[in-house]
Amino acid sequence: MTDPQLSAVISERRQLLNLAYRLLGSLAEAEDVVQETYTRWYALSDRQRQDVTAPGAWLTTVASRICLDLLGSARARRERYVGEWIPEPVPDRSEWLSGPAPADPADRVTLDESISMAFLVVLDSMTPAERVAFVLHDVFRYSFAEVAEIVGRTPAACRQLASSARRRIRTAEAPSTTHRADIVRGFKEAWDTRDIAALVSLLDPEAIAIADSGGLVPAFRDPITGAENIASAWMEIAAQRSGVALLERTVNGQPGLVAELAGEVVAVYAFDIADDHITRIWVIRNPEKLRPWTAN
Repeated sequence: MTDPQLSAVISERRQLLNLAYRLLGSLAEAEDVVQETYTRWYALSDRQRQDVTAPGAWLTTVASRICLDLLGSARARRERYVGEWIPEPVPDRSEWLSGPAPADPADRVTLDESISMAFLVVLDSMTPAERVAFVLHDVFRYSFAEVAEIVGRTPAACRQLASSARRRIRTAEAPSTTHRADIVRGFKEAWDTRDIAALVSLLDPEAIAIADSGGLVPAFRDPITGAENIASAWMEIAAQRSGVALLERTVNGQPGLVAELAGEVVAVYAFDIADDHITRIWVIRNPEKLRPWTAN
């Protein structure tokens, strides 16, 4: 017998993937969460599924709880991780979420500020409960009563969690700039031409560069601090870039760069920019985190 709720259930996939990615910072883990969520749905009896009056809410609750459990064990997994851990970068929405653009505004949040690398890095500094409460309420607009049911706390406690998370976001927020693409393009051109003075001029004096290789490929292990130190390091990288093409691409909804070698993506560069200067560079080299890019 055909599941009468099938269409409504399947239509939630985009929303669930968006939610799980923000909560976990990993597209691969987010896809696993969505798969597990649907597995649990179809493990219900026909009668149990029919008794669910709002399948979307049921799926969101299950997915959020799975993410909460995973976040609770993330610290132990990070301790075994080789080098710095950076959230997994994603290409433009059309490149990693198939299908037509959704009609529901709640499904069109994929490329807003809540997916930028800077935002995800701040989310990663939160406690699991803070992260879930904040993302569900501030990003996906769930009421605190709904959030409370998901995280197993009172609405008042969830309000406090979201407020604490919001303070972290405000503290880390950089002044916006309308010239992101121009600045990233200038960085690319200076790097391509090995113009170290131009690179230094584009970087904030206290800029920080962080690389994530997972110990699987070569990359600098410790963060590099200071415009001149970063520019010098990038000159060394340029000297070893034989055959590597540097392309301007959208990285987590922001202008970024992608390095390709023989048609394969070998690095993704995300930037945080304030007052027309680059303040953070995140270099993702771990091939396991580049799967969405190499697949396209």
